[in-house]
Amino acid sequence: MTAASTTAKSPATPQVKTTAASLMSKFPPERERLVTLANWRTQPSSDWSFHNVRRLMPTATIAAAKSPTPLDSAPRDLDPVAFDGVGGPTTLRAALRTTNTKGFMVLRRGRIATEWYAQGMDATTPHIVFSVSKSICGALGGILADKGLLDPDAPVTDYVPEVAASVYGSGGCTVRHLLDMSVGISFTEDYVDPDGDVARYRRAVGWDVIKPGQSTMALREFLAQQKPDGNKHGDAFHYVSTNTDLLGWVYERAAGRALSDLLGDWLWTPLGAETDAYITVDAEGAMRAAGGICAAPRDLARFGEMIRRRGVAGGRQVVPGSWIDDINDNGDPQAWARGDFAAMFPDSHYRSKFYQLDRQRRTLACIGIHGQWIYIDPPSEVVIVRVAAEPMPLEVENYRAWRRAFEAIVRHFS
Repeated sequence: MTAASTTAKSPATPQVKTTAASLMSKFPPERERLVTLANWRTQPSSDWSFHNVRRLMPTATIAAAKSPTPLDSAPRDLDPVAFDGVGGPTTLRAALRTTNTKGFMVLRRGRIATEWYAQGMDATTPHIVFSVSKSICGALGGILADKGLLDPDAPVTDYVPEVAASVYGSGGCTVRHLLDMSVGISFTEDYVDPDGDVARYRRAVGWDVIKPGQSTMALREFLAQQKPDGNKHGDAFHYVSTNTDLLGWVYERAAGRALSDLLGDWLWTPLGAETDAYITVDAEGAMRAAGGICAAPRDLARFGEMIRRRGVAGGRQVVPGSWIDDINDNGDPQAWARGDFAAMFPDSHYRSKFYQLDRQRRTLACIGIHGQWIYIDPPSEVVIVRVAAEPMPLEVENYRAWRRAFEAIVRHFS
């Protein structure tokens, strides 16, 4: 007989379901409801952490406007809009409630057609947007270029000589290569490999716990160690987040100011944002331009609307119209076809951190892992924002399904 068979059974411990509302709800939180750097990007922790990033790591403020650009309402019932979801036919109402969506907003001609939020979120709650941050920084590049502070065709090392011994200092790597994700860098953007490039990168930016024996280098040192993969810069779209972090460093050197201040004074405030955004920083104050911005849904919608209107917000030119035209007209379809995401979004291109998904319609998108989107469709005058806490960083079918949802909304307004 085993010991277990002769021991009286204790009453079973009740299993309490952990929900977003119960996470971090006591002081201190119970162990099973504690969100930390060790679990903040996994479910159910991400239901809380993605709109509470500032409570987990250091950040810098991106200032909003003192007089926000108004967003009028023109309500439309979009709940019945139908599309093919991941599991088959669905409606917008059903999809919002079953897909880890946390915030959803549609603008038509700059007015709110619909908005919806899950528990813990509202229109002015900053939510991490991951790689939508890249597009926000891409827009800032146009402002710096227009001010004569940034030359997109200049070598990276003209601004940051510290990376001369890395891939960024070899083969004529330019700021344009950073903007267009066409650096020939030996880096694999695998979000689930616990020992891969992204895992080491996350430790450098302060997003993960550093375990005994692991490197404690900070972001700028990490960037200076990146190596070439043997491919010529500019030949192929190769999605690597470190390129945008280096771009943020280039911006700071070009303007002599912190990235958060540049974003606040020259982009967030002029476009009329109503809520301060913020950006994560590492142990040495380096800002994660590639994925660390946290912003409110309504301000993300204002940003998308400004892009739709060729850089204009509240009657003022925020981003040069010529920069928006360049995004639409001068992407490299061949580099895209040879690149990492050609199967996910055929016949697209990537320019200055924006995806152009439809060349005829000039439809642009800003996309981040875990389900973040800004979708901009000029012909229908529609801008759509989605923030989410999807369990997996990147599931291709989820992105295809949400693109079908956005296209169905566009057709509804056509």
